[in-house]
Amino acid sequence: MAILKVLEIGSGVLSVPAKRVEAISLRHMQLAEDLIETMYSTPGSVGIAAPQVGVSESLFVLDVSGHKKTNICHGLIVLFNAEIVDASDPVVIREGCMSVPHLTGDVRRSSRVTVKGIDLNGNEQLIESDAFEARGILHEVDHLHGKLFIDRIEGPHALFKRKMYQ
Repeated sequence: MAILKVLEIGSGVLSVPAKRVEAISLRHMQLAEDLIETMYSTPGSVGIAAPQVGVSESLFVLDVSGHKKTNICHGLIVLFNAEIVDASDPVVIREGCMSVPHLTGDVRRSSRVTVKGIDLNGNEQLIESDAFEARGILHEVDHLHGKLFIDRIEGPHALFKRKMYQ
């Protein structure tokens, strides 16, 4: 396992839709492990997508366990080819991102989501979530579509200097 370098805003791969993963290989399993280690090693992080480390493939990991804003928690989620099936009840909440390290912003996202994708064992998963975990899922799926949270902010008045974590 390895802690990977997280690309920042301006890196081309962050603005390009990721490619579907047709078959989960050992390389994909290693990438998932590296993403997990990178996520856990970064203070304040609850998720990361493959494009954020320069790999334009449809994979993200997420774990909101223990976060104070969590309502529903599925523990560690590893999902390939994630697709939003349903999303509802939008709310505006402040977000940050490892790829935009110095800013946060107010973003309107659904507070309820159903997502489908493939897990590490090649099994289709259907995950229903709400609140903070739903927001995290939607944030990571955006990365798979070549979007950053700043593409969704409510306007320039909704962008803020980030509190830095130690």
